[in-house]
Amino acid sequence: MNKLKQFLFVSDFDQTLSFNDSGLVLSRMLGIDNFSERVEGLSKIHLVQQGGELSYLLLHDPHFRRVRKEQLAAVGKQIRLKENIALLSSLLQDLNGAEFAFHVVSAAPEEVIQSALEGIILPDHIHGTRFRYDPGSGEIESIVRLPAGYGKVAVVDALRAEMRVGPDRVVYVGDGSSDIHVMLHINRLDGLTIAVSENKYLTPIARRTVLSEDATSVLVPVLEDLFDWTAPKIRAFFESRGLAVQEWEKIRTDAISLSRAAVASDGVVN
Repeated sequence: MNKLKQFLFVSDFDQTLSFNDSGLVLSRMLGIDNFSERVEGLSKIHLVQQGGELSYLLLHDPHFRRVRKEQLAAVGKQIRLKENIALLSSLLQDLNGAEFAFHVVSAAPEEVIQSALEGIILPDHIHGTRFRYDPGSGEIESIVRLPAGYGKVAVVDALRAEMRVGPDRVVYVGDGSSDIHVMLHINRLDGLTIAVSENKYLTPIARRTVLSEDATSVLVPVLEDLFDWTAPKIRAFFESRGLAVQEWEKIRTDAISLSRAAVASDGVVN
């Protein structure tokens, strides 16, 4: 009988477990220019849920319509991953007497994520955008599921219900604006949210922010906030796994914008 306390650990993929954006890698492979401009254009008109721009382009843009499942899998092999994802997955299986089920929830195409994380994360623990393909041509016909924005909330809630874990036993790791909805939701349920970027919209929402090129770094707030470990104990934990904590700066970044104050005709600053 498994006596370990159960937790749900959910991570985004692009820019969270990797350094690359799936859409950029795919565009370069296909020789398509201006991917960022295309995404920015979709964002400005609010046509699709934030994070779902690549899926929209794959379904509607004539330059991307030629993409097939095999090409998406090939993109996954070109994604540059963060260090020690496999070690993170292993450590989560028994962390301080608790077991964290490691799931990836992302708007990136499922084939890309599964290919990139092959042998590291189980395929059924990867929840990306799923397409329906034409059996004859192999062309993308429609979108079956798009975990972006509120779509991520739905996937996380379904996983939590399936595992039967309490709301305070959920950890979510993300990097960008598409993670805002799910982080707000998890914060409301008293879970732990961790940002791995300095996104100005996300960092005020996330309970913790960790900047590192090593995937295992997100365990620091988990050990501190969930298990009340001290800094020396955390350092010893990493050292016992062959990792030395060389730098650990606990800082808060203030983003300040100043403009010249308006001066009235009498010389008084308004």
